[in-house]
Amino acid sequence: MSYHNIIPASRSVRRSVLAAVALSLPMIVGVAEASPLSIPAPLTFSAGPLGKLDVQGVASGMAFYQDFPQGAAGTLGAKHVGADITNGMVIIQKNTGPLQFYIQAGAYSFPTLAAAIPSSVSNINDFGAMPLAYLKYAPSSNYSVEIGKLPTLLGAEGGFTYQNINIERGLLWDVEPIVSRGVQFNASKGPVSASVSLNDGYYSNRYNVMSGLLSYAIDGSNTVSFYAQGPLGNVRTSSPQVAYSSYGTSSDIYGVEYLYSSGPWMIEPYVQYMHTPGSVRLSIPHAFSNYGASVLADYSFTNTISLAGRVEYLGVGGKPGEGLNSTGVASTLTDLPADSHAWSITLTPTYQDGGFFARADLSYVTASAPMGYGLSGLTNTTQLRGMLETGFMF
Repeated sequence: MSYHNIIPASRSVRRSVLAAVALSLPMIVGVAEASPLSIPAPLTFSAGPLGKLDVQGVASGMAFYQDFPQGAAGTLGAKHVGADITNGMVIIQKNTGPLQFYIQAGAYSFPTLAAAIPSSVSNINDFGAMPLAYLKYAPSSNYSVEIGKLPTLLGAEGGFTYQNINIERGLLWDVEPIVSRGVQFNASKGPVSASVSLNDGYYSNRYNVMSGLLSYAIDGSNTVSFYAQGPLGNVRTSSPQVAYSSYGTSSDIYGVEYLYSSGPWMIEPYVQYMHTPGSVRLSIPHAFSNYGASVLADYSFTNTISLAGRVEYLGVGGKPGEGLNSTGVASTLTDLPADSHAWSITLTPTYQDGGFFARADLSYVTASAPMGYGLSGLTNTTQLRGMLETGFMF
């Protein structure tokens, strides 16, 4: 979902332990995320009564070319060629003792397939200069509670570019929440881990959405996960939050992921289904559903060079001509018109040496109807993008 355009306008740990990370990551920051980038060990310092704190950072930028821009005139997304910051992030956390915390602050960008490329400024307007911040109470290694601004439990891709095998997030990510405010309960026993969260969904500031993630580590190379989210009460019709989507918050969303990691290979297919009920109060003329599937894969040729790929399909329900604009209510969730479908393919070669990395995205999207808003978004059914990202992590 292009939360930045609602008005139509962590390779974290490499292969030998990735399955263990997939099991334990929900206890830390949410669902497992495929990533070829390995963040160096954090800097640790003593903070007096707070104890020892870890500090990490990511500084990176991107340049892009696209043949059919979708952004409104005068925005970054309206350019054929452009550049911006992707990450200017500092992460401070305390991950020892019963009382812990996590703070992530700075600039960031959420480039997404089949959506107008946002500027880092517009994304900060959505979620603030501190997109993630939460307290964590962990009385044991098998149980914890988190409260604050939390990453979503849904999907296989993370919100920030450095968390993913591709620079741009995919079609399925576009309909998922990114950040929610609320409380999250985590538990694990043996190969099973579970997280349940009561939150504000798509940033509604009304805490009546329930989400959950259940993971089972079959063995050291194979993990399967199930996730779901849905509202428990009435959804806000409007909100002062720019990122808020009443259509997303009112929807039920379900997904199944499978993660295989062995030697140089990481393969992660997942399927996702989203149902949005009709609502006169929310100006949704009738119920509709979105459904899709994605396969993400990454192969490491050496310790410094890898190649990632992603293939996706997304089907969009609804009826054209109903709702907010000529493409229908469904388009506000997916940036694709109602009653349409799209395929995408993305390839991303990556080079990383210590804290330095450089990578390139080449993506192609084809849809059955014109995509999105903007200068050419209402007439074109394909889009080719090339993107370069480079930077440092410490």
